[in-house]
Amino acid sequence: MKKGLGLLAGAMLLLAGCAPGGGNGASGNTEKNGDTIKIGVNMELSGAVSAYGTAEKTGIDLAVKEINEDGGILGKQVQIVEKDNKSETSESFSVAQSLTNNDDVVAIIGPATSGAAKAATPAVTSAKVPMITPSGTDDSLTVNNGAVQEFVFRSCYQDSYQGTTLATYAQDTLESKKAVILGDKSSDYGKGLTKAFKDTYKGDIVAEEYFVGKDTDFQAVLTKIKNLDFDVLFIPGYYTEAGLIVKQAREMGITQPVLGADGFGDPAFVSTAGAENATDVYYTTHYSEQAGQSEKAKAFVESYQAEYGEKPSTFAALAYDAVYMVKAGLEEADAVDTQKLTDALAGLTDFEGVTGTMTIDENHNAEKSIVIVKLENGENASEEVIDPE
Repeated sequence: MKKGLGLLAGAMLLLAGCAPGGGNGASGNTEKNGDTIKIGVNMELSGAVSAYGTAEKTGIDLAVKEINEDGGILGKQVQIVEKDNKSETSESFSVAQSLTNNDDVVAIIGPATSGAAKAATPAVTSAKVPMITPSGTDDSLTVNNGAVQEFVFRSCYQDSYQGTTLATYAQDTLESKKAVILGDKSSDYGKGLTKAFKDTYKGDIVAEEYFVGKDTDFQAVLTKIKNLDFDVLFIPGYYTEAGLIVKQAREMGITQPVLGADGFGDPAFVSTAGAENATDVYYTTHYSEQAGQSEKAKAFVESYQAEYGEKPSTFAALAYDAVYMVKAGLEEADAVDTQKLTDALAGLTDFEGVTGTMTIDENHNAEKSIVIVKLENGENASEEVIDPE
């Protein structure tokens, strides 16, 4: 995601000159008053990757409904303040600034993507309001140039974990010795996954090709790949392009196993690729419906199906967990206070979510299990849970 970088750079310079405390005032007071607890939602509800944002919004809404029906948090009802960042980085910054300065939220859930989450970081940092991205996996979101971003957290794991796991799985489980990478060079997500895979994979990378977001025709690059000698094709990118790549690759006769990360985890990937083409495809995801699902996860699936008439996606589950992380943090802090909530989130340990039991590490990343799903004819043929080392 490259749009709006000039605007974002200008905004970051502007923030650099602001007085400490940002939207909470020069006094640095971080306590929120009122009859309700406001949680902001900065989400991709329209635009290129709206499938992620709309799925996450369903998980957020379900969590808030449950919490309010159970008495709220600290005796107060939760109110969602929802804004659409339109899948644009510059808009994500503006939304975060509006939520923190104008809407007086205690925390923000979202954005869904790494680029949008990075864009929101200067605003939440200036305002001292914690942000939890359910699915922003770029490593540098939480640690930038060696410095931990104090107000940025995630309910997912990071790209280096995904890329490393996929590389190990390719060589050890799939017994591959040669790989081709066809990656998204326009997103931090694609670049981070590519680096982690290359740093870990012990076989040969026989070709490394690239595309950019919103590309639709991959015939030329796939023609270059087709006649190479390789065992696996790694596609670090989002479902929008990855689905088209798999469709076109299979139609050209490229039959090797395809590897991807959690960007494959939306149903739109299979519908774009075509069920018959989404075969011998492996991707990382954040929770399993088949392998060792906890009682809490089973209850979530039942509640979600009752509410929406369909099974939840991984992204809905991650956003659901993010809301409950805010609840756990506020209850630990015993105050509706952004700084105390931030401190509590940083110390969150053994939190039982529907995507697994997680502990927030010193870099604000969620230490948790990872799941590798195998697709055959567009259906989950197997799911393997891999615990963190």
